[in-house]
Amino acid sequence: MAGFAVAPQEIATGFVAACEAELHAPKPGNVHVFADGHGMTAADFLASAEAAAPFIAAAQSGVGGRIEGAVEATWARVGQNTNLGIILLCAPLAQAAVTAQSADLRWETRRVLQALDINDAAAAFRAIAQARPAGLGEAPQHDVRAPAETTLLEAMRAAACRDRIAWQYANGFADIFDLGLKTLAEARARGADAALATLNVYAAFLAAFPDSHIARKHELAAAETVRGEAARFETSLKSVEGSDAAFELALEFDRALKRRGLNPGTSADLTVAALFADYLAAILARPRKNG
Repeated sequence: MAGFAVAPQEIATGFVAACEAELHAPKPGNVHVFADGHGMTAADFLASAEAAAPFIAAAQSGVGGRIEGAVEATWARVGQNTNLGIILLCAPLAQAAVTAQSADLRWETRRVLQALDINDAAAAFRAIAQARPAGLGEAPQHDVRAPAETTLLEAMRAAACRDRIAWQYANGFADIFDLGLKTLAEARARGADAALATLNVYAAFLAAFPDSHIARKHELAAAETVRGEAARFETSLKSVEGSDAAFELALEFDRALKRRGLNPGTSADLTVAALFADYLAAILARPRKNG
């Protein structure tokens, strides 16, 4: 391994750590250690992370191979779609780290996205079809149940208007680097512990745009309603003192969303990706020995 490349074992460790850290924040409407939801438990997500990690971090693999291997391993372990969005977001970040030529994770991620090809698309399509995400219908272009006819980047660009994970591919993971990492740094600067900082990142994503997972299952109007509620929650979150008060607010919002069957799964996926990117960026920033 040469240059700035991150060792696969470090990538696997960071992936599991990011998934576990996200579960320890009381993310309103989503699954966490404080409350199960939507037929899933925190243990399901942790088991999924452990199963997927070796494939996310594989030394010799492309983005599509990472996605397909991680989804297959997840289904073999838990028998349901717990982490497709997480895998789709983390696979390019892992590819960027394991093949890094510089200390700039954002630049490396853009390099990886530009290099995606039709084989990545074919593997990702198979994985998405296997995972059967909620609300998956027929796409007018690049349907995952049909053979891939273009690169994974072009397929994601075609879906970016209706899916925030696809939007990341089309826009260089801008939400992760501009909103997620910025919010994480600001929360840490205010003295937030790991769980509270994670909650702040989740709230920022949920307040910034309608959650794609809610929109697929319940239409865009429901997602926009939740976005408005999240904006008010985020404001309240920043005004309270300490984790206990913040968690009380979060769990109240959590119960309200779950009573309505609303799961902001995309915002949770983005949160994991931001934590994973933070971990990888820190490794890439470490001083390197010459020779």
